[in-house]
Amino acid sequence: MGLTKTEKFTDQQNTVAKFAKAFAHPARVAILQHLFNIDTCVCGDLVNEIGLAQPTISQHLKELKQLGLIQGNIEGTSVCYCINKENWNNMKNTLLPFLDQDLTQKTSCC
Repeated sequence: MGLTKTEKFTDQQNTVAKFAKAFAHPARVAILQHLFNIDTCVCGDLVNEIGLAQPTISQHLKELKQLGLIQGNIEGTSVCYCINKENWNNMKNTLLPFLDQDLTQKTSCC
C-alpha cells in the first residue's frame, strides 16, 4: 500500500498547509474578517454581506469549520457561526514561526 502525499511531510508542514487552506479563497478571508468585525455569532447575513450564493457560503463555512477556525451553534432553524478563538490562536502560533523565517540570513540565489 502506497503512502499518501501528506505522510511524506512533517507534522508541522502538514499543519501549516492545513491552516493556509483557510486563506486559499477570498470568500473565506471575507467570512473570517466579517466574523471578527462583528465580534458575535452570525446566522443569516453572510449571504448579503459577502455577496455569494447561499450554497457557496455554506461550502466555505463548512471548510472553515472543518479547519476548526469557526464554530457553529444551532439556534432554531439556523446555524450561527463565530470565530473559535482557541483554534485561531493555535493557528497563529503555528503560522507565525513559519512566516517569520528570516530570508535576509540566507544567500541570495537571484
